[in-house]
Amino acid sequence: MPPSSVQPPELAAAIAAAVVAADGGRFAVRDARPVGGGCISRNLCVADGGRRYFVKLDRDAGERFAAEADGLAALARCDALLVPRVVAQGNAAGADFLVLDWLELTPDGDDAALGEALAALHAIACPRFGWGRDNFIGATPQPNGWHDDWPAFFADRRLRPQLALAARNGAPQLAAQAAPLLARLPQLLGHAPQPALVHGDLWRGNAGFAHGRPALFDPAVYAGDGETDLAMAALFGGFSPRFFAAYRARHPAPPGHDTRQRLYQLYHVLNHFNLFGGGYARQADVLMANLIAAGD
Repeated sequence: MPPSSVQPPELAAAIAAAVVAADGGRFAVRDARPVGGGCISRNLCVADGGRRYFVKLDRDAGERFAAEADGLAALARCDALLVPRVVAQGNAAGADFLVLDWLELTPDGDDAALGEALAALHAIACPRFGWGRDNFIGATPQPNGWHDDWPAFFADRRLRPQLALAARNGAPQLAAQAAPLLARLPQLLGHAPQPALVHGDLWRGNAGFAHGRPALFDPAVYAGDGETDLAMAALFGGFSPRFFAAYRARHPAPPGHDTRQRLYQLYHVLNHFNLFGGGYARQADVLMANLIAAGD
């Protein structure tokens, strides 16, 4: 792909100044190439000779980028993972930007090592459920706060906000269908997990390998049940059996995990309806019907 540029020049200058303030030396955006994979922001690899950085650009994204930077810093607590370093965040010429270290990512690598690294992430204990700030799941606001009760947190901070948003997006019937499910949520969850640091949005596009190490990025972190990450990983595929087996070697599956997987997937299916519409409302309906039937 031929070199391109960051426009307007004021934006390129602001990115370069932020890089110099963080890392020193001299830097100018002499090359900017689009990077695929982003569903929300415009993603670029910006370079000046041998120095390269990953840059996200979007309008009205300052809060979202700040939440992402906070989440990446949390993931970096796990030594088993490679996590892109946050270099800078700023705004210029009407655009917000987030600058990260450039990683030469590949989707192919040792899936067992990735499973072990996720298990290590979930071994980071947290005092309570939730997070110290609200953040985002994709472009959808994700409310947090701190809670002592996992079923109440999952109902009030995960499912109910998505159901309310779905009603505004044209699917008010989903909230009515969810009512019996929410009433029995403690029984359906069926266990009392210890709060663990979770990635929060673990689809295959948010995981990879660099320098032979497993890498995670684009988080929606909080302290929750580690099984939530496994549920998302299973929802859209792309993770091999070796990934799950390596994880379960560290964290064996407790009773009831199949039901919990569907409950945790419901959150992401609702979010996908709110982001993309389409058949996700029907998928949520089927998930809820199966969960209610399983609890009878």
